[in-house]
Amino acid sequence: MQISHKKTDDYLNFIFHTNQIIMRTSQPTNRMSTLQLVLVVLFILAQSSSLLAKSRDYYQIQVYRISGKVQEEKVDKFLKSAYLPALHKAGIKKAGVFKPIESDTAFAGKFVYVWIPFTSLDHFAKTMDALDNDAVYQKDGIDFLGAPFDQPPYIRKESILMKAFTEQPAYAIPSFPTPPSQRIYELRSYEGGTENLYKKKVEMFNQGGEVALFKSLDFNALFYAEVISGSTMPNLMYMTTFADMTTHDARWNDFRNSPVWKKLSALPEYKNTVSKSVKVLLHPTDYSDF
Repeated sequence: MQISHKKTDDYLNFIFHTNQIIMRTSQPTNRMSTLQLVLVVLFILAQSSSLLAKSRDYYQIQVYRISGKVQEEKVDKFLKSAYLPALHKAGIKKAGVFKPIESDTAFAGKFVYVWIPFTSLDHFAKTMDALDNDAVYQKDGIDFLGAPFDQPPYIRKESILMKAFTEQPAYAIPSFPTPPSQRIYELRSYEGGTENLYKKKVEMFNQGGEVALFKSLDFNALFYAEVISGSTMPNLMYMTTFADMTTHDARWNDFRNSPVWKKLSALPEYKNTVSKSVKVLLHPTDYSDF
């Protein structure tokens, strides 16, 4: 199901301007006809709707790099018992926690991924402030947040901040009948050799039709986004989702054999736009929100 988000300030601006018109029409020297009033209100509504349509989500991915089972258990306990409850309290309805599939020896047992959606950069900042000021969270997470220097709960943590693509400005939570241990969430990062090449790849997804193709083939993308702060820029990231590995393989086979993809990937303007591609196959944890 698609989850759409609308900025509060856009609504307030619409209400303010509409109220101003109504107030003016109540003055004897400045009356409008009913038709004029309706036309003006419809114009403002159209302008407001246009602004709302252009609003795009922001996402953060936190990547915990861990050394083994001991640290993995500490991260799990913290996320399940302290961090996710604190995010929910701060107004984040859905956050995802994922681990690499067991057969991926390069990533399995070495990383934990946390995905968090925000409606704006201000929303992101306010959420981080809320966590800092949440006494319950600080208390519940003390063993993790205040761990001794010689018993760190992780090796390092990376934060990646992203802005949603125009073709999917809001995230979409998938729904599968399969248990979390069977579901596949595929996180991909496409790096560009230069800023302009990276921007062409983003264009290929949006105006070029790659997002539309993914949608037509039921890839159930959680998000597509431009990375605005991270360690491998310039790059974009996206996450597609599948009920199980069999479905994953079938969907990608459909994609590779699609005439639309063959035509799109052959266009000269999109050649050499990706200098490095990194993909990680993930399962959601049993305590993830989806």
